[in-house]
Amino acid sequence: MILAIDMGNSNIVIGGIDDSRTWFVERVTTNLGKTDLEYAVNIKDIMAIHNLPLSSIEGAVVSSVVPPLTDVVLSAVKKITGKTPMLVGSGMKTGLNIIMDNPKTVGSDLIVDAVAALKDYPSPIIIIDMGTATTMSVIDRAGNYTGGIIFPGLRVSLDSLSSRAAQLPYIGLNRPARVIGKNTIDCMKNGILYGNAAMIDGIIDRMEEELGQAASLVATGGLAPSVLPLCRHKINYDEALLLKGLLILYEKNK
Repeated sequence: MILAIDMGNSNIVIGGIDDSRTWFVERVTTNLGKTDLEYAVNIKDIMAIHNLPLSSIEGAVVSSVVPPLTDVVLSAVKKITGKTPMLVGSGMKTGLNIIMDNPKTVGSDLIVDAVAALKDYPSPIIIIDMGTATTMSVIDRAGNYTGGIIFPGLRVSLDSLSSRAAQLPYIGLNRPARVIGKNTIDCMKNGILYGNAAMIDGIIDRMEEELGQAASLVATGGLAPSVLPLCRHKINYDEALLLKGLLILYEKNK
């Protein structure tokens, strides 16, 4: 089993995966104040919850968009496994042709998503990753990563609205019963959820227009299940997409 870790700005996804199955997918809060020992305990506890011994870990691979924490988590993994994790970054073999102004600036999480999507879905592909930011990446019919779009994530938008308006409360993101809200909380929740669903639907239409054909649609990220049921396009949800991509990159580079 490979220990696959994706470090995002809000959460760190920790998973166990091999060629046959995904053993677990868990999230812990990204905390710049934590030490390597604290993250090591997090990982060890997750393994224990799933009744998996540390000896079952063959190797580890890490993707990070949080530079201040990268070395901390790498050290945490080595502390409990005795193995030096592979880090997704420049110079790694990906098999992905990136057609961007500066390919080196493309986030490692977007590369990992794309590598996984190319294995499981026919091109062209639009990949939606809903976390702190919502990203929509495009792979053209030839399998090239050609760019995408980034906009604020659901929770960022909602927290910003609540914090800047004294009379607007902090709310949850459970599915609304109707579009037209009947109270302040429902109006806010509907605005965020249906607004993001409509934005994703609209951007998909425009991206497919530029591509000149319909695309395979796949989404991942912790917030995706709140929005995808409200979208008019049929979008496949794959919770383990990043882990699958990390496994592919591990196998290509070990």
